[in-house]
Amino acid sequence: MPRDPFTGEISRHIWDLKYRYRPPGGDAEPEVTTTWRRVARAVASVEPEPARWAERFYEILTGFRFLPGGRIQAGAGTGRRVTLFNCFVMGVIEDSLDGIFDALKEGALTLQQGGGVGYDFSTLRPRGVRARATGAIASGPVSFMRIWDAACATLLSTGARRGAMMATLRCDHPDVLEFVEAKRDPRELRHFNLSVQISDAFMEAVHADRDWPLVFPDRDLEADAGEGAAPARRWPGRPRPVACRVLRTVRARALWERIMRATYDYAEPGVLFIDRINGANNLGYREYLSATNPCGEIPLPPYGACDLGSVNLTAFVREPFSTYATFDFAALGRIVRTAVRLLDDVIDASRFPLPAQEREARGSRRIGLGITGLADALILLGLHYGEADAREWAAGVMCAIREHAYRASVELAREKGAFPFFERDRYLDSAFVRTLPGGLRDAVARDGIRNSHLLAIAPTGTVSLLANNVSSGIEPVFGFEYTRAVVEDGGVRREYRVADYAYALWRRLRGAESLPRVFVTAMELDPEAHLAMQAALQPYVDHSISKTINVPADYDFGSFQGVYESAYRKGLKGCTTFRPNPVTGAVLEAAPAAGVHCCTPEREGD
Repeated sequence: MPRDPFTGEISRHIWDLKYRYRPPGGDAEPEVTTTWRRVARAVASVEPEPARWAERFYEILTGFRFLPGGRIQAGAGTGRRVTLFNCFVMGVIEDSLDGIFDALKEGALTLQQGGGVGYDFSTLRPRGVRARATGAIASGPVSFMRIWDAACATLLSTGARRGAMMATLRCDHPDVLEFVEAKRDPRELRHFNLSVQISDAFMEAVHADRDWPLVFPDRDLEADAGEGAAPARRWPGRPRPVACRVLRTVRARALWERIMRATYDYAEPGVLFIDRINGANNLGYREYLSATNPCGEIPLPPYGACDLGSVNLTAFVREPFSTYATFDFAALGRIVRTAVRLLDDVIDASRFPLPAQEREARGSRRIGLGITGLADALILLGLHYGEADAREWAAGVMCAIREHAYRASVELAREKGAFPFFERDRYLDSAFVRTLPGGLRDAVARDGIRNSHLLAIAPTGTVSLLANNVSSGIEPVFGFEYTRAVVEDGGVRREYRVADYAYALWRRLRGAESLPRVFVTAMELDPEAHLAMQAALQPYVDHSISKTINVPADYDFGSFQGVYESAYRKGLKGCTTFRPNPVTGAVLEAAPAAGVHCCTPEREGD
């Protein structure tokens, strides 16, 4: 009789609740192995040899070695009218009533089919400004965000999958302070995560304590509005920089401190270092990025999509907790190469809520292969998350994944063709691609590459819980034993006693023997240790990394602000923190299926 792949009741329950298929009028899938078979066959159906690849895909799913994104596991092979992509960045919002409600409709259709959505609201005129064409007074981006929030809540009431939305706003938009303060009221914008687009110029102004102009495109304003002309700015939806006008001026340092105070008090907004994001974009020659998916690990162009999957690092540790503990890099490479093909096939196997999303996904063939179980793998190997040797090992793993993934994509291009938006010389000249080994760059030059981007480290709260509660993404272990609530269909709340994967394995192998010092939790680590791990891996990730920096409630504000400034100095693409506070509470108070805050372990869009 085959061994039960589940070692905990909650993991089996998550499978039953979220990923187990129940065909209308038929029997539910009897075991998770049946789910794996369904997913493998559905994704491989687009291959010239579907039976061969279905078997290969099934092999990497077994034992939770590779965890496709939740939408793939829940939707592939079911025949349901759903997308297999976890989330999307939506189109540019046109600053008109027609444009705003067209964008709202597109977002609602996407949420209905199971995709989270991200928007840049910077295109909307600031509150109180008259439009040049109509003379109408604008109510500002935040007022329209409330309409999106209500639409998301309405869709949830119909039984749709939990909606996840990201809103971003430029640091030079005149309504940036209203945006920053929007969630101080705990009833406001509960279905949105918020992030401010922080430019290099703004950070320079902060450090120099200079004035900072808040601006908007000149052509959208009445002739007498504002304080005067500003230098031309790159603006979303515009192919080249546009003339802008200064509507008011603030001190850069004062604005930065207001952003920091808001996230200190209620954990939002996050920050996106937007120039870093664009400077490292493999497709910077054809697109400008100003929004991300709801958890921030994939900055995307208008109508871009997240095609996610994670390699479970705990599956490659041999002889854990012993002096002979090793990591099977050869097995990792085999899994990565097959996983790239699986995620590439998802693009062709999936439905899309909108034709524009399909065009963008098929044009760039972006995928986001990442890792999960990092913290547990470190424990199994006897490495302390907060120390240099752990970071060095983790960077080595991510470097190996980068090379295997890019090489697999080149091989796919040789077989199936490069992604349609590929322009060889311009692609090879992009900042991230220039860091690839010379032989790999030569292969891209010769054969092209199948996918414009290949790597992203997502939060994996739900699928990691499915995989016997391995630590999520690159996060430290949140807790070794704790009570976790799951909200089931019908709103019933059920609590489980949960043990971390590495902790449970230690108890199974070593009994009551005291835990070694490598068993460390997120709140025991200094925030700089969190940042250092993120910084160690970012050079090997072409998209970005979703990472929460946990800080204690009594962490002083000056040190907290220093976390973000350290993130900027370390060259990160963004920073998100979580400090327990009266507005959002403590991190485990959120339940996986209801109203989840962006910075809890449940951020992944399941």
